[in-house]
Amino acid sequence: MSHYLLSVMEPAGPMPDAEFLDPIIKAVGEVDQAMKDAGIWVYAGGLHDPSTATVLRAKDGEVIPTDGPFVEAKEHLGGFTIVDVDDLDAALDWGGKLAVATTLPIEVRPFRYQ
Repeated sequence: MSHYLLSVMEPAGPMPDAEFLDPIIKAVGEVDQAMKDAGIWVYAGGLHDPSTATVLRAKDGEVIPTDGPFVEAKEHLGGFTIVDVDDLDAALDWGGKLAVATTLPIEVRPFRYQ
């Protein structure tokens, strides 16, 4: 089994209202439960807006904090799920289910360690 990160790429801008988000949250919950039932779900979480981020850089032996996201972009990491599956095809299958549930792009990436 290999761990894969399924990253939810959210568009920049204000958060949609509850009327728009409620069915998406329900659909994501159903995919999460299916992953748990399949025994491949490791962890998932949503992230606060990029403006809450702090970037830490090391320079000359010191750590320099900078408020806000690292780069300006049209999309940002909004949440993620970690799955433990047999191979990339399985990770892509689950990522596709998450893309349908969220209506957002999902980046599928393997972890380096094994």
